[in-house]
Amino acid sequence: MLCNTRLVKNGRNTAGNQRWKCPKCGASSTRKRDDRSRLFTLQRFLDWLLGKQAQADIKPGGTGRTFRHQIRWCWEIRPRIKITGEVYDVVQIDGFNLRPGGCVLTARSRGKVVAYQWCARESQAAWGALFKRLPEPRVVVCDGGPGMHAALKEHWPDARVQRCLVHLQRNVRKYVTTRSKSAAGKALWGLALRLTRVHNLADADEWGQLLVDWEHEYLHLTKARTYRTHALEVPSWARPGQQWWYTHQRLRSGHQVLLRVIKRGHLFTFLDPKLDQLKVPSSTNGIEGGTNSQMRLLLLHHRGMTEEHQRRAIEWWLYMHSELPDPARVLTEHQTRPAKAPRPVLTDPDHGPVLYDTGLDAAEGLWLRQGWGGRG
Repeated sequence: MLCNTRLVKNGRNTAGNQRWKCPKCGASSTRKRDDRSRLFTLQRFLDWLLGKQAQADIKPGGTGRTFRHQIRWCWEIRPRIKITGEVYDVVQIDGFNLRPGGCVLTARSRGKVVAYQWCARESQAAWGALFKRLPEPRVVVCDGGPGMHAALKEHWPDARVQRCLVHLQRNVRKYVTTRSKSAAGKALWGLALRLTRVHNLADADEWGQLLVDWEHEYLHLTKARTYRTHALEVPSWARPGQQWWYTHQRLRSGHQVLLRVIKRGHLFTFLDPKLDQLKVPSSTNGIEGGTNSQMRLLLLHHRGMTEEHQRRAIEWWLYMHSELPDPARVLTEHQTRPAKAPRPVLTDPDHGPVLYDTGLDAAEGLWLRQGWGGRG
């Protein structure tokens, strides 16, 4: 360049970059491209963030401190999943709680993440913010969060809902437990266990008949009452002044869990013959095991990160498991932090007029005079 001579190729350096040489003076150099260098650094950052390696093990070699210095600007990049407007047939939704605080709501279809939303907790407003960004699907597979179902009714009223049968089992177990001492509690837990064994309409009819038999034999227990005036012991959950309560409250609550799902028509949606081609799953195991557990494992591999870095790690994991991940596009769209304004040049400050001084001032009638003051 100094000789104004066309450069020729001269092999490659240790990093694999093309080296150029001046045939006149022999000066050698490589072409530097800041965009390629930043993309290479970003790729190293993602290899470490989404993998299990320690910072010092990321190639090319170096120390952990050097690597942290090189990737410090990568934490500023926030990837966004582009909403394409495609109408998905089946969408699985679930929330993942981030410790010490925060929650990310995730929507997944065909094994890929299609959208996510950060929030403080799973509420109707938070789920509504996620649903408004996606077209209404045909079927939604979800658990029983009250805020989620309220948002579904508001934003996706025509979507069919399949309640996760595994979560439904856990909800029943919370009340009757797996070691119930009563025959009614044991029978109700047995019904909950059979939910995940329903694979066709015949199994569903058989399960429904078992529920009818249980109600015929034990339903009267869910309506039994105990009055305070006749009670030998007042339960801890009874309110002050409450005159009566259900004798078998936990058994009643476990039964009500099943009844609510049945009345809403969310129990065996995956068995609807009209939805056979969609292959609707009966649980949210796909998003629990394929998304939530993987994000939990990611945070475990890099434990010790700040909350802000944990959020960035989860955002990158979700983006890289979306339909069309493109880190180069994210880097191009990223707005770097504006450069700091140059420091002003320090000059002597202008103090303005002097208020107190030892010099003579004509404004005060005092100034230096020349000549003899006694001459008229």
